[in-house]
Amino acid sequence: MNEPLVAVKGLGRRFDVSAPWLKRWVERLPRQFVQAVDGLDFSIQRGRTLALVGESGCGKSTVARMVVGLMKPSLGEVRFDGQVVHQTLQTRHAQALRRRLQMIFQDPYASLNPRWRVHDIVAEPLREHGLAAGSAETAPRVDDLLASVGLSGKDGMKFPHQFSGGQRQRISIARALATQPEFLVCDEPTSALDVSVQAQVLNLMRDLQQSRQLTYLFISHNLAVVHHMADNVGVMYLGRLVEMAPKATLFSAPLHPYTRMLLDAIPDVRSHARVRAPVLGEVPNPVSPPAGCAFHPRCPLAQARCRDERPLMQWHGEGQVACHAVAEGRG
Repeated sequence: MNEPLVAVKGLGRRFDVSAPWLKRWVERLPRQFVQAVDGLDFSIQRGRTLALVGESGCGKSTVARMVVGLMKPSLGEVRFDGQVVHQTLQTRHAQALRRRLQMIFQDPYASLNPRWRVHDIVAEPLREHGLAAGSAETAPRVDDLLASVGLSGKDGMKFPHQFSGGQRQRISIARALATQPEFLVCDEPTSALDVSVQAQVLNLMRDLQQSRQLTYLFISHNLAVVHHMADNVGVMYLGRLVEMAPKATLFSAPLHPYTRMLLDAIPDVRSHARVRAPVLGEVPNPVSPPAGCAFHPRCPLAQARCRDERPLMQWHGEGQVACHAVAEGRG
């Protein structure tokens, strides 16, 4: 029981972003690649929530798709309960694995088929996985799933456009729960919703986690949401993890300069006199990332070593951080 449910080792993904071959041939252009995810290591214990945070374009959603098996890694592996996900999905055990892990997508307006009634949307996983025999068994299961997310069985006869954004996301959650999964990958599930609706959906997800003993990988750029949901937090920058720590440790005593800048960007009316460090500069071009530490062009603590040598994740107290300044006591 001490083994993590999800274990990621050396995970990487590279995309070919080259110009079309004719343009490359005429203009003698080389092929270009983006290393969207670069050597991630993390694990998630059963019943816990790991949140990945970072600016847009840092690779969070790519990680989510690789973890759930929708995208094949270029490097490394994802293990779920001891099974290598992308190998298992090529075998006869793929369907059994799919039942145990599901994904909640970011946009509730795009992730639901507008031509299907809600009943059919929620019932589809039951039919695909053979979990209900015929409509007589499917209908009450769908009603129970809708009730579990605060909707009624009568809502099953409606179409997605008849619901608000928060209600659509509840439908997405009901669909993800249809196979009784153990692990949910949540890719910014509340970013398209109003703040008041976000709170309702997040509280629902926490209640479902407690009642069903779910394990979450929670992707978000909203640190307030992460503080509400996570047990542990990983901070990503340009495809790499720069800090990983328990939530309380990371929010109270962040180590990496980038983490401090992200936290300083959160408005707080109770600390108006505190000096804030602004987030300097722009995210570098991922096609040609900086050498050494990717954050060094924006870091106030950068030195020559930061420009030349990539820092490795090292333990500091309860968390891990990849920063030469912290390792040398300059942070």
